[in-house]
Amino acid sequence: MAEPEGSHLLRGRGDGTHARVTFIELFFDLVFVFAITQLSHGLLHHLTLGGAAQTLLLLLAVWWVWIFTSWVTNWLDPEAAPVRLMLFALMLAGLVMSASIPKAFEERGLLFAGAYVTMQVGRSLFTLWAVRAASPVNYRNFQRITAWLALSGVLWLAGGLLQGEARFALWLLAMLLEFISPALGFWTPGLGRSRTADWDVSGAHMAERCGLFVILALGESILITGSTFAELSWSAPTSTAFAVGLAGSIAMWWIYFNIGAERATRLIEHAADPGRIARLAYTYLHVVIVAGIIVAAVADELAIKHPVGRAGTATALVTIGGPMLFLAGCLLFKWSTAGWPPLSHMAGIAMLVACFLLAPALDTLALASLASAVLVLVAGWETLSLAGSRERRDTAG
Repeated sequence: MAEPEGSHLLRGRGDGTHARVTFIELFFDLVFVFAITQLSHGLLHHLTLGGAAQTLLLLLAVWWVWIFTSWVTNWLDPEAAPVRLMLFALMLAGLVMSASIPKAFEERGLLFAGAYVTMQVGRSLFTLWAVRAASPVNYRNFQRITAWLALSGVLWLAGGLLQGEARFALWLLAMLLEFISPALGFWTPGLGRSRTADWDVSGAHMAERCGLFVILALGESILITGSTFAELSWSAPTSTAFAVGLAGSIAMWWIYFNIGAERATRLIEHAADPGRIARLAYTYLHVVIVAGIIVAAVADELAIKHPVGRAGTATALVTIGGPMLFLAGCLLFKWSTAGWPPLSHMAGIAMLVACFLLAPALDTLALASLASAVLVLVAGWETLSLAGSRERRDTAG
């Protein structure tokens, strides 16, 4: 029997192994290293409430492009030449989008919006063509997705033509439309809504892709820490701030990867409805984790450059807010995949609140040291508590 037209563009399923992450996917991710750097630098130079709101909106856009592309390469085979060419085209548009980030709310708004809409709508149209005969369920689903992205795209482009608060308002509305669409099953008049059970997702591939994005964000944090330290004279305060920043990055890696990431991979790989887990735990919750890493990177740079002197309000907010966002994201992620919220993470968030209350009496380095110490404590607490649980289960068995 002849295979359906376009089936050669789909990833294989059902051979007992999960869809591996390919080299072209890793190559594609390099564009987003640049995007993350642009976001962290933008926040560093605009440490105000308005600057934080703009950075958050741009981060959501960057994440949404990346995670939607990860969903597509979960279904399509990146080793197929047409899919590779599509990814290369997305990389070009992604570089334009990333380069526009610093002035996205100034003269490059239309460039940012145009690149973003090109990536979102163009990728969806390509997927419609690729699955048109080989996967009727996904074809119908991408009809819905394309309709939602086209609607939001009009708002993105219109916002790019406006200025100031009007641009922010239209872009925020566009982002909200895209953000709620998966939760609504991309409901579309005449097409209905899709069910997560219909999303033929390779859960382990999705988990690996999101874990690699966390690595990219942590790598960018270490890059900022190292490059900032290299440019300064190596005094005792700056050297200590450098060590504190690295310790915080290592602790974040440990908190995410030591237990939670592997456990979640096993869960989604054997789940009856992996699409539901992928939508909540990876599509939605991981952006909180990435936001925490980006904010923490900004705090590291501030601590290395200005370790001595009282921490101002903005510095205190990013120094405590970065680790707090990261712990909150990991808590929700582990809760959604393990079934219970980790006590260590809740205690860590409480300790960070206490650190923020002490901020007016502390210099920047002391506050950064406390924040990193909390992350190290949470990493150790979770590791020891779960190791004890496993030991008790083994003994009982």
